[in-house]
This record gives sequence, C-alpha cells and structure tokens, in this order.
Amino acid sequence: MESSLSMLSYSPFVGAAGFIFAMLTYMWVAKQPAGNAKMISIAKLIEDGSFTFLRKEYTILSGFLAVVTILLGVKLGWNTAICYIVGALSSMICGFIGMKAATKANVRTAEAAAQSGQGKALLVAFYGGSVMGMVVASVGLMGVALLYKWLSGSSTIEALNGFAMGASSIALFARVGGGIYTKAADVGADLVGKVEAGIPEDDPRNPATIADNVGDTAGRGADIFESYVGSVIATMFIGSTYAAASGAVMLPLIIVTIGLVASVLGILSMNILKASDPAWALRLAPIVGLVGLFIGSYFVVSGMEFTIFPYAMGPFYAMVLGSLVGLFIGLATEYYTAGEFAPVKKIA
Repeated sequence: MESSLSMLSYSPFVGAAGFIFAMLTYMWVAKQPAGNAKMISIAKLIEDGSFTFLRKEYTILSGFLAVVTILLGVKLGWNTAICYIVGALSSMICGFIGMKAATKANVRTAEAAAQSGQGKALLVAFYGGSVMGMVVASVGLMGVALLYKWLSGSSTIEALNGFAMGASSIALFARVGGGIYTKAADVGADLVGKVEAGIPEDDPRNPATIADNVGDTAGRGADIFESYVGSVIATMFIGSTYAAASGAVMLPLIIVTIGLVASVLGILSMNILKASDPAWALRLAPIVGLVGLFIGSYFVVSGMEFTIFPYAMGPFYAMVLGSLVGLFIGLATEYYTAGEFAPVKKIA
C-alpha cells in the first residue's frame, strides 16, 4: 500500500507531462500545411470570430467569478474561495487552448485530405481533437493534486469542492448559456443563408460555421472538465468517509494519473490505426487506452489491500464496470446514429 500511495506524489508531474504532450501535439498540428490563400483566409475569419465570442464571454464571466469568490470566502472560508477561482480559471484555460487547436486543425485536416488522403487527414483531425482532451485531463489532475497537497486538516475535501464548483460555473455559462446562444446563431444563420442568399448549410461563407466552433469546442470542453474534476472530487469525498483507509481518498487521483498515461498510449496508437477504416480507428484508439488503464489500476488496487470493502478488489471492479458501460453507451449511440448501420439505413 505504501508504494501505491507514494504514486500520489508523482501525480502533479504526470499532469504537467500530459500538458506538455498536449502542447507538442498542438504545435505538430499547427505546423501542418494550411492550404491555399483562400483556405487560409476563411480559416482566419473563423478563428477571429470564435475568439471574439470567447473573449466576450470570459470578460462577462470574470465579474461573476469575482463576486462568487468573495461570497465563498466570507461564508465558507478562503480555502474554498481559492479552490473555486482556480477551478474556474483552469476550465477557461482548457476552453481557450481547445479552441486554438480546433481552429488550427480544421483547415489543416481539409488540406491533408486533399494532398495526402484519408490517413493523414484522420491523423490531423484526431490529434487536433486530442489536444482538448489531454489539456482537460492534465490541468484537472494538476489542479486537484496540487490543491489536495496544499490543503490540510479536516476541511481538505470540503475545500476541494470549491474547485469542482468553479469548473461548474464555467460549464454553466459556456455550455448552457453560450451553447444556447451559439446554437441560435448557428440555426439562424443557416436558415437565413439558405432562404435569402441560397448558401448551403455549413458553407464556409456562412457565419454559422463560427458559431458551431464555439459551441462544440469551448462549451463542450468546459462541460467535460466539470464532469471530470467533479467525479474525481466526489469520489475522494466518498473515500474520506472511511476513516481507517486514507488510500480510499487518494485512489481516484492515482487512477486518473494512470488514465492520463494510458490516454497518451491511445492517442499514439492512431499512428498505426490511421491506415485502417476511420470509424474503426476511432473505436479502437479508446480501447487501447482502456486496456492500459485496466492493467495499471489492477496492480495499484491489489497493492492497496482494501479490507474495508466486502471484496478487496471492489474499487477495481467498479471502475472497470463503469468504464465498460461508458464505452457501451458510446458504441450503442453510434450504432443508432451512424449511416453505416442498419437503423439509419432502415429510416433512410
């Protein structure tokens, strides 16, 4: 158990390494050819429009965050307030970097498809999307691990809830408020473009493209970040109820540390899978990461010897079941919505 718990001290460094990996991935995507002058011009308009909205949204949010931080400090203590503002800023950073990666990857994916074919286009698109995922996972891990080490005493877990609340605040505006705004802009611009200007849906001349980028990238990234850190902190809070087992508090952090490393393996596996069918490649890459997560987690949980549970490996079985259910939901959704499967063909 001692050796397993000592892994916790490496969590912030693993998070930092994951963030560096995300930045290296972003730089690789940014270095890819962006196409001709017209493609570059359109991509620049999309990028400018996306960040104009994002800056406006974050500016308005800053005032809200300041007020809530002061109220939390007065009512619940400044540890909670500090965790809150750190969580909010972390989510904003993830949204900003994810947007940068998305607006760089879109035109480069099109150019890769035109010049190099399906395999290269899949790689550019996948790596561009993986930047957001890796930033969310690494920043969330660093934030929770460092704040957990910084806080002390019985209020540790309670104050950490502020971090999750800060992430939720950004998700509330970015996904609910910003999502409604961008979806209205998307649908409205599509309708006006079709009816008045004869422009097809998702045509690059239609500003609805910009609204799509903002809603689907920054909003979804904030939503994922909130779910990620909220789940980790909630599980740590449950673990804190077992007074005789401090490992139950630290286990969620150790598991997501292993998961971050496994995610890198899954992302890198796309270098091999890119030659296969794109749909199957996108299905197999997460499975590669899951296998790595299961192997590492098995040895960690078995080394901790959780005698407080009916089964010593109970936390591992629960984690595996939750992961497989999540994978099944994704595959089931794809089966009923993808054009290559029977349900959609039957409807068509």
